[in-house]
Amino acid sequence: MSAQILDGKAIAAELRESIRQEVDRQVAAGNSRPGLAVILVGEDPASQVYVRNKKIACEKAGFNDVSEVLPAETTQEEVLALIDKLNADPEVHGIIVQLPVPDHIDPEEIIERIDPCKDVDGFHPYNVGRMATRMPIMAPCTPHGVMTMLSKTGIGLRGLDAVVVGASNIVGVPQLLELLNERATVTICHSATKNLPEKVAQADLVVVGVGIPEMVKGEWIKPGAIVIDVGINRLEDGRLVGDVEFEVAKERASWITPVPGGVGPMTIATLLENTMKAAYKLDCKSK
Repeated sequence: MSAQILDGKAIAAELRESIRQEVDRQVAAGNSRPGLAVILVGEDPASQVYVRNKKIACEKAGFNDVSEVLPAETTQEEVLALIDKLNADPEVHGIIVQLPVPDHIDPEEIIERIDPCKDVDGFHPYNVGRMATRMPIMAPCTPHGVMTMLSKTGIGLRGLDAVVVGASNIVGVPQLLELLNERATVTICHSATKNLPEKVAQADLVVVGVGIPEMVKGEWIKPGAIVIDVGINRLEDGRLVGDVEFEVAKERASWITPVPGGVGPMTIATLLENTMKAAYKLDCKSK
């Protein structure tokens, strides 16, 4: 058996087109275009690439891009003041701060300063709490993008045994909550987990986001399982690989995401989706 490929590029393109059509309808009805503000502090090369890609995606979706690139020596107080300004701007509907930030800046305080209604990354404790109590408003982009991809398989998640490998606040924990809200039975694994191969081998669905190249071996995968690989790692020879041993896993899984071209494109598409919801559809009260 060879797995069917969950093509993130194609699914993201479909989502972006539906967003563009909705934006065109809203603008034709007299509403403003969604405005997304991306704050980048410093010159981290990977972050610069991400911000550039988000800018291009905004333009293609018909959004207003309000990117703010600040020097690395920008103070915490200056970043907070910028967030306050963007919070008060009615033409800005979504605000994200590109992580990582320089060491002298506290990312937790920065995230908490963003108006939860404009927290399109879904990282604010208010939005995390809403998700934990099954009343989600802004869902973190990568886990929610994974849920969009899973819907394309046509397989119901209710009652499935799911294993999430990785317990970060950006992927692992919100992924657990997303799956739990769909009535899957979820186990979350991390660096202290015992007998990881045995736990993965029992799963109908495996989501991996640990940042370790090919850590999850293909032979661990239960025949017929769905495999979602959130990781993307560059090897010394220049190749990009995920956190799952793809070539072996694809011969055991029923569905699998490739790296690159899997979850990655869905993250930016879901960011646009969250921003559009914030602009037009979100019933949200500021903290």
